[in-house]
Amino acid sequence: MMKAAITGVHGYVPEYVLTNAELEKMVDTNDEWITSRTGIKERRILKGEGMGSSHMGAKAVQGLLEKTNTKPEEIDLLICATVTPDYVFPATANLICDMVGIRNVGSFDIQAACSGFLYALTTGTQFIESGKYKKVIVVGADKMSAIVDYTDRTTCVLFGDGAGAVLLEPAEEGFGVMDSILRSDGSGQIHLFQKAGGSRYPPTHETVEKRWHYAYQDGPSVFKFAVKNMADVSAEIMERNQLKGEEVAWLVPHQANKRIIDATANRMGVGPERVMMNIYKYGNTTAATIPLCLFDYESQLKKGDNLILAAFGGGFTWGSVYVKWAY
Repeated sequence: MMKAAITGVHGYVPEYVLTNAELEKMVDTNDEWITSRTGIKERRILKGEGMGSSHMGAKAVQGLLEKTNTKPEEIDLLICATVTPDYVFPATANLICDMVGIRNVGSFDIQAACSGFLYALTTGTQFIESGKYKKVIVVGADKMSAIVDYTDRTTCVLFGDGAGAVLLEPAEEGFGVMDSILRSDGSGQIHLFQKAGGSRYPPTHETVEKRWHYAYQDGPSVFKFAVKNMADVSAEIMERNQLKGEEVAWLVPHQANKRIIDATANRMGVGPERVMMNIYKYGNTTAATIPLCLFDYESQLKKGDNLILAAFGGGFTWGSVYVKWAY
């Protein structure tokens, strides 16, 4: 059976570093409080007029094309996972293609919040497995600073901006995306959402005054759901594929909160030395966290390594993907 293998990964984060010390001057918080509850020390922020998620996504894709010696005209499809698109339309994927010179191919966005990259990866995999396409790029890109309320101390400490991209190609030797589980529960929307800006509440003076265009999160409820579901779905995919804790080379978790990551690793029987973690320097970059982890840890990955990718996000959405590393 043809598998879709990740044959390259690249990431991009903006230069500007927003530290906990700087946040202390903006809202009533402190480094000790942020670090003990989230594990975050700093995050990157995209500065500059008219700069959106596509600009970071394009940097990640450009780097990916260069390092894999792939020409733009060889790409068959590009999928972008984002919750902060540049525009309502056109799709951020369309803009990324234009910026990097990928022409006349299908490109579209997927919106599953923090689980977006897993949803996009699973979707891209189908196009490879079916034999329809040979080279698919999957991007996760989010400019969370665009929808974060920097007067709300409970949410502004969590998020950062960034992008990551992977190249998917056919693999015969049993490497690649082996299995995936995707889940959602729309009743969770009341706990984590951006109220205005869509078709229910288009922008008005009133929606702006009420601060409805920022991400809202009921932290304790989200934490409870995330801990349970991210751990459950990771354990489920291991069970389904008869994987024991010691056979998992790496857990690649969505970087939302160190306590959620630790709980997931414990449930899977995976020691901390096998958990990818970069939350301390980037914060929660939503759809970009998982590809950025793969990019940061790429040099430590070995061909044949068993990876479990896991995420939980607004919607609610959650999921896990089992990958056998291909290079």
